[in-house]
Amino acid sequence: MNILFIEDDPMNRRVVKDMLDVAGATMAEAAWAEEGLARIDAEAFDIVLVDLRMPGTDGFETIRRIRGRADTKAALPIIVVTADTALDLRERCLAIGADDVLFKPVAMDALFDSIGRVLAGRAGAMIGG
Repeated sequence: MNILFIEDDPMNRRVVKDMLDVAGATMAEAAWAEEGLARIDAEAFDIVLVDLRMPGTDGFETIRRIRGRADTKAALPIIVVTADTALDLRERCLAIGADDVLFKPVAMDALFDSIGRVLAGRAGAMIGG
């Protein structure tokens, strides 16, 4: 599995990478939204993890830009990974196209559960749709 994590904090990227290494997943990193969007243009990913609060283009706009693509990459599964705890945050993220929301600090079991649910949901939608 090839995962892209768009996150400005190198320590957060390292922690998630270490977790994904345990599962044998490959994680590409992008330190800001524009870099992540360029990597999506150039590479194939199975899922995208994205932080909401980054300098420049934030995670909300990043999700909108992925969902607004005119190619199959518009359907990439997206999981928000955030420290933001606003009451309506989950609903706002889902409304703009995120598939799930995880709150920092992310536990390994929560990360794996979220990835599994999102991918299973996408597979079920493709079979049922």
